[in-house]
Amino acid sequence: MEPEEFRRLGHAMIDWLADYRARIDTLPVMAQTTPGAIRASFPAAPPQDGASLDTIFPLIDERIVPGLSLWQSPRFFGYFPANAPLESVLGDFLSTGLGVLGLSWQSSPALTEVEEVMTDWLRQMVGLSQAWSGVIQDTASTSTLVALICARERATNEVFARGGLQSVERPLVIYASSQSHSSVEKAAILAGFGHEHLRYIAIDERYAMRPEALAAAIAEDLAQGRQPCAIVATVGTTTTTALDPIAAIGEIAHQYGLWFHVDCAMAGAAMILPECRWMWEGIESADSLVINAHKWLGAAFDCSLYYVRDPDQLVRVMSTNPSYLRTAVDEQVKNLRDWGIPLGRRFRALKLWFLLHANGVKGLQARLRRDMANASWLEEQVRQTPEWQVLAPVTLQTLCIRHEPPGLSREELDAHTLAWCDQVNRSGVAYLGPATLDGQWMVRVSIGAIATERTHVAELWAAIQAAADAAS
Repeated sequence: MEPEEFRRLGHAMIDWLADYRARIDTLPVMAQTTPGAIRASFPAAPPQDGASLDTIFPLIDERIVPGLSLWQSPRFFGYFPANAPLESVLGDFLSTGLGVLGLSWQSSPALTEVEEVMTDWLRQMVGLSQAWSGVIQDTASTSTLVALICARERATNEVFARGGLQSVERPLVIYASSQSHSSVEKAAILAGFGHEHLRYIAIDERYAMRPEALAAAIAEDLAQGRQPCAIVATVGTTTTTALDPIAAIGEIAHQYGLWFHVDCAMAGAAMILPECRWMWEGIESADSLVINAHKWLGAAFDCSLYYVRDPDQLVRVMSTNPSYLRTAVDEQVKNLRDWGIPLGRRFRALKLWFLLHANGVKGLQARLRRDMANASWLEEQVRQTPEWQVLAPVTLQTLCIRHEPPGLSREELDAHTLAWCDQVNRSGVAYLGPATLDGQWMVRVSIGAIATERTHVAELWAAIQAAADAAS
């Protein structure tokens, strides 16, 4: 494709995306397709001859849009916010269009140095000290894996890296809340600890890790000849946005010399609000933490910021230095290939730069405060309505709710909950996420899409009540 053809089609694509965003509130929020329908709309074999991309635009509407669940809709309340404001989309578009790779500083100096600036800007925005150094990973799952690998190597004096599993005399143990994200378990398995050596620590009435239970588990493992290695705490758990007590856990980690990683993937964005920083009091005691800028903050996916207090440890574990990547300036610069698992990296910092440039800190703060106010408003409505329950503290922008008509057994109540949630989702009017809490189904309402205003939350509440009444 020649540049002029790219110009013409690029304008057409931008127009299509702009029109799509303009009409997104009129579309069903949850995909209304059946399994296999999208796949069946494509030919079984690839085309033998190419065709003009002009012919692909109608196919997007026919084959792609019906199979989308609309994360950017103002009526999307499922999972967690995964925002892609158009200013950040433009930054991502620029990154793809430039087509550069960060194999080393020399391969694209601007890629490395803009990433350094962006991670430091966010460090300042959330109130972290200058002791922290950051890098952009793809997701929190990768960041947690990197953290546990670093923990493993520090605990074994890097014997594990040299000799592998066979060289470790005592089993290494990881500790996490029973409310921690599933990526913690996956990382523990991939890093070689094994499922049997991941300890799930009991929680309190607010669904936060109990420090005394953590200390008891560590003492028991030591008595049994196992080697405690790392603790993973969470600020803003997936199910309820619960807050593990970071300061108390940090003291235990320091007492036993354990790596302390904090998963702030969703709630980390809230730390740009000074009034929310009590939620991670003691964070400076951690060894590593992760904040997903591609969630509530608003950078287009994927943009996960991983911070460490000892970058030398990270580089020792992750470093690769083949001759074809060595340069004369290696001692003066960061080679970000040594800060994570992939050798190459995309220019992710651009979408974060565009977001911050367009909104400023104050603009982002205003949006997050709006979402928290909307969550508080909905919490008040639910609590004031008979037969409705708020099941967990509303610390940020997520509510856990359930409609509890009298006289239902646990099994009947579960069926009722799933029925009215499914009715809302299938209607296309909104998207909600059911989940289990204390062994029983409830519904999460996660408020945080860029375009969501009070009117959308009020319409959701009306739709929820109507669906619950119909399912009764």
